[in-house]
Amino acid sequence: MELAYVCEWEKRLKSSHCPSIPLVCSWSCRNLVAFTTDLRNDDDDKDVSHMIHIIDTEHPWDVFSINSGHTEVISCLEWDQSGSRLLSADGDGQIRCWSMSDHLVNSWESVLSSSLDGDPIVALSWLHNGVKLALHVEMSGSTNFGEKFSRVKFSPSLTLFGGKPMEGWLAVTVSGLVTVSLLKPGGALLTASESLCRLRGRVALADIAFTGGGNIVVAATDGSSSSPVQFYKVVVSVVNEKCRIDTELLPSLFLRCTTDPMRREKYPAVTHLKFLTRENSEQVLLSASNQNGSIVECWSLRKEGLPVNNIFQHRSPVVGEKQPTILKWRILTTTGDLERVSAVALPKLPISISNTDLKVASDTKFCPGLGLALAFHDGSIQILHRLSLHTMGVFYGSSSTQRPGDETAIKRQRTAVPALHFKALQFSWTSLALAGVDNHGKLHMLRVSPSMGQVLEMNTTLRHLLFLLEYCMVTGYDWWDVLLHVQPNMVHNLVEKLHEEYMRQNQALQQVLATRIVAVKASLCKLSTATAARACDFHAKLLLIAISSTLKSLLRPHVLNTPDKSPGDRLSEICTKNTDTEIDKVMIILKTEEFVLDGPPLQSLQQLIQWVGDFVLYLLANLPNQGSMVRPGFGFMRDGASLGMLREMLVMIRIWGLLKPDCLPTFTATSDSQDSMQLLFRLLTKLWLCSRDDGPPQEPDESLIDECCLLPSQLLVPSMDWLPVNDGVIVKLQGKHPLRLQFGKAASLPGAGSSAPLEVFTRSPGSQKMDNLRCVHMGVSPTEESKACTRCGCVTMLRSPNKTNAMKQWEQRWIKNCLCGGLWRRIPSTLT
Repeated sequence: MELAYVCEWEKRLKSSHCPSIPLVCSWSCRNLVAFTTDLRNDDDDKDVSHMIHIIDTEHPWDVFSINSGHTEVISCLEWDQSGSRLLSADGDGQIRCWSMSDHLVNSWESVLSSSLDGDPIVALSWLHNGVKLALHVEMSGSTNFGEKFSRVKFSPSLTLFGGKPMEGWLAVTVSGLVTVSLLKPGGALLTASESLCRLRGRVALADIAFTGGGNIVVAATDGSSSSPVQFYKVVVSVVNEKCRIDTELLPSLFLRCTTDPMRREKYPAVTHLKFLTRENSEQVLLSASNQNGSIVECWSLRKEGLPVNNIFQHRSPVVGEKQPTILKWRILTTTGDLERVSAVALPKLPISISNTDLKVASDTKFCPGLGLALAFHDGSIQILHRLSLHTMGVFYGSSSTQRPGDETAIKRQRTAVPALHFKALQFSWTSLALAGVDNHGKLHMLRVSPSMGQVLEMNTTLRHLLFLLEYCMVTGYDWWDVLLHVQPNMVHNLVEKLHEEYMRQNQALQQVLATRIVAVKASLCKLSTATAARACDFHAKLLLIAISSTLKSLLRPHVLNTPDKSPGDRLSEICTKNTDTEIDKVMIILKTEEFVLDGPPLQSLQQLIQWVGDFVLYLLANLPNQGSMVRPGFGFMRDGASLGMLREMLVMIRIWGLLKPDCLPTFTATSDSQDSMQLLFRLLTKLWLCSRDDGPPQEPDESLIDECCLLPSQLLVPSMDWLPVNDGVIVKLQGKHPLRLQFGKAASLPGAGSSAPLEVFTRSPGSQKMDNLRCVHMGVSPTEESKACTRCGCVTMLRSPNKTNAMKQWEQRWIKNCLCGGLWRRIPSTLT
């Protein structure tokens, strides 16, 4: 476990954090981290602003700070399962729901709220949507994604008509109330509150978990280690348009340390109470503390047989009668005396903990999802096995004075100034990173090794990372934290192995994951200078797939009662079978009436059509230069599917050019009689024939290369505006030294490789800025507001300059996410 980067506030920012006030941190599946601080006015110490800060982990300096409007300290932050909405709750009973404004990660607004005035919230959770996966380490060598990541039967907390899960949230208050707010389809809130039990008592700590049957389990304690930890079943329903809450008392437990005569009064307070996972209400973690130390216990709920009195044991048994059973909490394991615990982080990776899965994980040293993290007041962090609580890894912070073998350090620490320590800690969704906020408000990002620092063979390391990349690909979760562990020499093998695994899946799953795997490959290739050009190819492929599907969607069958295949499918079939190099001969075979469109849509899409033409010309003109894998475009030379897609689009564009000549791509030719489209189609077909999927790949013949050498003398070859090298932090984290960053200040950091960047990536200060999504130039100093992808760096204008429906439909496809699936962030005006 090692520090990746630290992001801190500017010195002039007057923010103070009382040790008694807990900071809160939460990490979403889209790699957004939210945390809280309190800003105090120098003139008036009572004037406190309770702030929520949201960052994406790739651009941690670009923080969006919200003056939350909470009147008391924020006690809970909770992301929904899509990672696009955030709940915050405070010490006055106020709950607010935040969502992105204009789908931008650095622009948020409060859209909904509920309140229990004066009743502080101690636990908060979104209702479960019924989606649960299990990750099977035992099947990591299987070729079937369905065997590696199986869907577990799990019911939503509440369903609408037809079984659709109902959205909403649930909170527990300090007075023992449970409150539920349901989001009705129209956007209104349906709220209800109920006491956890008839005899309401103080609840100092609580946590919420869900069962497979759709029930909710709440664990609660009054904060005293001598009091029982109570568990309640909560059932939510809607009756006559009103929310109804039913509660039931479940078996409770007393901490083991209170029954030990040696420790009965040593740890008087329960400081942490957590279910081990959100979907497992049968295992709970408890920490009891005093001023100087803590002890941690792990408990499990088990079904046990109920002993029968001797009077009833001698009667003749009834056929089929079973021994009565009861549920009882049993302690799994406990730690020894520890330093005082300041924060706990539990794994989010849904790893299966069956005996066979645990054995394979142990044999292969696969640790993600098996460890929980404890932060201590001396600044250190320990990762413990979630079942046995034995130590798997240790991190010593910069202020931590204790080291192995240094027994006097604890005594020195207690007499010194309070150490820098973590007040909040959160695992990423693959458990390969930890985000922590210390008592000075700094954000720390830590790498957590998949093997917990154990030395592995390269093939085993690659297999672990590949397994987690596949998990992210299947679930749609962001894979940023996996990239933290990919070294430049691993990139090529990972990309090849990922492609092999993808090709083994069935056709339906391949179609679902078609764009996602290209995005994963692009992210990997950016980590090494040797493969950076391939990242350009993968981004171009994403744009190519999107333009192709958009242009094909404009085609309409001439007769309504058509056979199974759409015009787009028929176009693909004909172009695949027909190997003619004359574009007009291919065009004649098609039913041209299916291509008849009105003029305005074609004219408005001209910039996309122009990109297709320019891209084909660039590829062909650079064919003779592709002697190595360094230059962008190399990946398309052997990609028969992509070349076939370009062929199909040239045929479509040719037909549309007969209807509306203004929509044709514009080429600067040296001869007025030059048929540019025919020339490009002929050369493209020859290149496509060398790399068709139905035959062995062939090298382009000398005549084709000679013709491509002459292309620059016949047509002016455009300079393709490849996506800029991402300005994020992931490519800077290849070294072992942590980065020191500052909120609000985009640092110009050295790149990953020592070699100079490729010529295609360099941007002169006076170069034209490109809208990478609309394929138009924005000028040297754009006046329009822009947004950029957090993952690939794709830049586009925030507001649409287009009026036509066809182009608006294209833009609407990317309103929430980029082509690669990344989120959008508004570019600060100084960077634009």
